[in-house]
Amino acid sequence: MANFIEKAKDYAMNRRSFLGLTAATVTAGAAALTLPGCGLTKVDPTTAAANLAQKEGEWIPAACWHNCGGRCSNKAYVVDGVVVRQKTDDTHPDSPDYPQQRGCNRGRSQRMQAFGVDRLKYPMKRKNWEPGGGKKELRGKDEWVRISWDEALDIVASEIKRIQTKYTNRGIFASNAGDLGRALSLAGGYIGSWGTSSWGSWRWGPEKFGMAEGFYIQSINDRMDLRNSQLIVIVGGNAAWSAPGNPTYHYLQAKKAGAKFVVIDPSFSDTVEILDAEWVPIHPGTDHAMFLGMAYTLLTEDNPSTNPLIDWNFLNKCTVGFDKDHMPAGADPKDNFKDYVLGVSDNVPKTPEWAEKISGVSAAKIRELAVQIAKTERVALLTAWGAARIQNSDSWPQMFMTFGAMTGKMGKSGCMTGVSCHYATANGGPSLVTVGAAGLPAIANPIKETINDIEMWKAILEGKYTAGYQNVKDVNIQMIYHGYESHLQTRSAQSMGIEAHRKVEFVLSVSHFLTTNSKYSDVVLPIITEWEKVGGFGSFINRESLVFWRQVTKPLYEAKSELWIAQELAKRLGLDASKILPIDEKQQFYNQIAGCKVVAADGKTMEPLVTLTEADIKEIGATGKPQQGRISYQELKQKGVYQVERKPGDNLGFIAYEDFVKDPAAHPLTTASGKLEIHCQALVDFVKSKGFTEIKPIPTYNPAVEGYEATFKDFKAQVKGDYPLQVINPHYLRRSHSILNNIPWLREAWPNPVFISAKDALERGIKEGETVLIKSSHGKTLRPAHVTECLTPGVVALPHGAWVEMDEQNQVDKAGSDNMLTGPIPTGQGIGGWNSTLCQVEKWTGEPLVEDSKWPLRIVL
Repeated sequence: MANFIEKAKDYAMNRRSFLGLTAATVTAGAAALTLPGCGLTKVDPTTAAANLAQKEGEWIPAACWHNCGGRCSNKAYVVDGVVVRQKTDDTHPDSPDYPQQRGCNRGRSQRMQAFGVDRLKYPMKRKNWEPGGGKKELRGKDEWVRISWDEALDIVASEIKRIQTKYTNRGIFASNAGDLGRALSLAGGYIGSWGTSSWGSWRWGPEKFGMAEGFYIQSINDRMDLRNSQLIVIVGGNAAWSAPGNPTYHYLQAKKAGAKFVVIDPSFSDTVEILDAEWVPIHPGTDHAMFLGMAYTLLTEDNPSTNPLIDWNFLNKCTVGFDKDHMPAGADPKDNFKDYVLGVSDNVPKTPEWAEKISGVSAAKIRELAVQIAKTERVALLTAWGAARIQNSDSWPQMFMTFGAMTGKMGKSGCMTGVSCHYATANGGPSLVTVGAAGLPAIANPIKETINDIEMWKAILEGKYTAGYQNVKDVNIQMIYHGYESHLQTRSAQSMGIEAHRKVEFVLSVSHFLTTNSKYSDVVLPIITEWEKVGGFGSFINRESLVFWRQVTKPLYEAKSELWIAQELAKRLGLDASKILPIDEKQQFYNQIAGCKVVAADGKTMEPLVTLTEADIKEIGATGKPQQGRISYQELKQKGVYQVERKPGDNLGFIAYEDFVKDPAAHPLTTASGKLEIHCQALVDFVKSKGFTEIKPIPTYNPAVEGYEATFKDFKAQVKGDYPLQVINPHYLRRSHSILNNIPWLREAWPNPVFISAKDALERGIKEGETVLIKSSHGKTLRPAHVTECLTPGVVALPHGAWVEMDEQNQVDKAGSDNMLTGPIPTGQGIGGWNSTLCQVEKWTGEPLVEDSKWPLRIVL
């Protein structure tokens, strides 16, 4: 950090609207980190900080917009146009029933992002760019040249027109188009992408057999009812890292109420430690096999009279496909789940011993846990998405549901089965307070073609992509546009992605920083952060809260909004630019506020939340009618958060599937049978339609392409292969996905090593802190090793999201970018294998890595 401080001490902004002296009253260093910009003059940051300390300021609700699942309350203290410090929710006393919406270390470092010295300040182009690409091989390592907005927009418009003429609009690929996609759609469209980097196989499949995917809809009970659970089993979830804020606090309340926790995971995580949970270590991607072993235990040990372990009433009443007597209409009775587990259908009984060989969990533990779940009256069976971010995992969610159905752990107080993840971790149910729609009408993309995320880079290089079952289409992509998602960073086959970026004729990105997307582009356009926008609301907050924010600073440097860029681009393309923004940002902001709803006293209907007067509407700069709500706009504007107060026994609780379980006929699910489908033809048809692989209608175990079994060249003889280790990608407190990876404070606090078990390190002669090479058949990366006893042997944990930093000479990434190790292997529903990647780890013989916190930031111009 010191070298950045010295560099920054020479500069200061000459306009008060720039909040460049952020944290100046705390330390001169923190202030200096935010100084470089336009209109610079020398200043003494210590003197500036002292002057600010004498003045009165205002707390402004500020956005914390990143996709961590928290989206907590964040406030900036602004003095004379300068952000002095931040704080989080203090709008009411904190309690377990009515907790504050507190931010984490990432949200508290937000000012380092909004005012970072490495913010992109001006439009830029590659030095060696020319129409048609120029020296394309220099993408990612070329110098940058500052250009004007007029020149930048002229270049972009000219390249779009040229590519349209030469290749048609099918030559344009937008990995995530965002607001600029409005202009591209008006101009004739583009080929898009589809897939998920988070849900894994929970994204689309569960609705086919009757479960919720865990984001838009939940199938777990709310946090108050979680306290009624006696046993809480968590599969592959580390809320302490991946869902900061209140989720772990909610788990703690259940523990205080008497619940015992069991966590099935390859790592002994902070969540395991905080909850004093029993840790069941497991090989990544083998949870399905373990649960089959538990199902076998229940089937062979159940006796309805003397040892009742299976809830036969639930199975017979609420499911189809468990046994031959309860199959859906038209299905072959032989294709039932019970016979599959017992080995009747394939001569392979799914015994605990069979499961042990795959999962690494002892047969004794499999039997013990199965019986413990079955005999405990109130059990919460919870899983995060991580266990489903596995190739060939399409049947895993169905297996998880099936085991919950076998034990009847659904639809009752203290009993639940489903996803506990992201913003809804430990707290399922419909929202009690909602935000209004902005009202900006969509512009349809005339081109309906989309390419799966896992296949997109390969498609660009090879000119073909899978469009469906037995349907491979030719494609000739010559322009890549990167919107608000970091697809080159966060999607599979990154090394192939870099190659694809060096093949096409034009690459455009919009960004706040020189991210991986932008680094490999030809033209980069600087965009404003949420702190520079009019205002808005955090999306997907926990069900009881609404987080509001307003503008902290005017747009910095020459950064523009994506909608402004889209408008200007539309003009140059000869389009009707008025269609881009028929409703301005202030009106959209007002629409969101006016449309906010909160649950009424009856616990069911929704009523207006915000009181708006004519003066309020005028202040916002919009048009609309005054309205009466629960709180005033001025109160919301000052507090920045509204939360529905909960109490035990209130009428706001949620028990998933409660009505269905009580009377399935009167409250059918949306499946073909109206029940939970253990035999589900709709899932089979859906997976098959994607054109990658096929599955059975019951949840059979399908080994991942690069899963545990593939670490062996001879699995039966237990002879390891060239890549004997499995990689998992935990979400890490240094960043949210890939965002915030450049923040110096977070780099210092979270050094981003590769975690390796003590056993594996000893076998390779690796010591703590040594630089190691992690290699797969797809790519290579370097990291300092952190040797730990908290990881299952055979597993290495490489935190998700580090920005790639290629050593071009050695063709190895130095930053620990997880997707350097993944490949273009789409299976089932097009799910990536982030937690089923094979690797080898060995000592690095080159120059050891310097700590990330000492790396220079990507400061351009």
